[in-house]
Amino acid sequence: MTNGRDNLKIFSGRANPKLAKGIANYLGLDLGKLTVRKFSDGELWIKFDENIRGVDVFLVQPTIADGKYWLELMITIDAAKRASADRITAVIPYFGYARQDRKDQPRVPISSKLMADLLVTAGANRVLTMDLHSSQIQGFFDVPVDHLYAKNALVNHLSKTISTENLVMLSPDVGGVKVARAWAKHFGAHLAILDKRRPEHNKAKIVEIIGSVEGKDVLIVDDMIDTAGTLTAAAKFAKEKGAKSIVAACTHPLFSGEAVSRLVDSPIDRIIVTDTIALSDEKKFDKLEIITVADEFGEAIKRIHDNESVSALFDID
Repeated sequence: MTNGRDNLKIFSGRANPKLAKGIANYLGLDLGKLTVRKFSDGELWIKFDENIRGVDVFLVQPTIADGKYWLELMITIDAAKRASADRITAVIPYFGYARQDRKDQPRVPISSKLMADLLVTAGANRVLTMDLHSSQIQGFFDVPVDHLYAKNALVNHLSKTISTENLVMLSPDVGGVKVARAWAKHFGAHLAILDKRRPEHNKAKIVEIIGSVEGKDVLIVDDMIDTAGTLTAAAKFAKEKGAKSIVAACTHPLFSGEAVSRLVDSPIDRIIVTDTIALSDEKKFDKLEIITVADEFGEAIKRIHDNESVSALFDID
């Protein structure tokens, strides 16, 4: 180690090693050595290639896609526990299954609660994550959860590249009003809200905009872009209502299904996302701007390790 933090080590799973490297760089550390292999039948084999006995271990792994990264993270946590790590913190920039946070119809699971239970059972002593789809998920854990927000990183980037004189913050739904209001307060902008209905999963029908966007520069903020159906429909609706320009900002770029083609063909001028999820080259396009949140995670890890307050990093006002 280069800065004397001998009792702190950062390890990365396979989901987003570039972000993990950025976090380690912020702390002046090298990434810890970890081997992840597969048997011929796909079974995972994981080994820490350095001593972690008595060490404060942070494992960086977004949990996306079909669950394979969830399994990899939990096996890695178990390996760290059995290697006598002093404390194990699961650093989950994107917490998958967060949308399944309640029993909203008969005979369905509460999958985010299950994932929380599995992480703790595997041996996680703490969880560090960013922009949970539902903040109440923190209550599903029996260990401390530090919940970061990407707002500061996104706002700092946007403040250098947009004009706020004619700006309207457009919330994609009622659930996003709190965040949109905080952004509007920061920029001194007006607030508008989309009234939408969901006839089925990944389908949204916009009924009306509460507020005016005519002749305005519109900024749409959300926690994630999945299929981009809601976002592109919102942008088209805003354009039909007279929006002058449209910029979208989100934390987690899932970009599943037809998301990329929808975004490319949409009236959105710029799309700013963070690197909580690693994007393949096929999912990158000219309108897209990716900013890193490595410093935010690095600072949180530093404060956790040094037993300092992390609460200032939670601020979304």
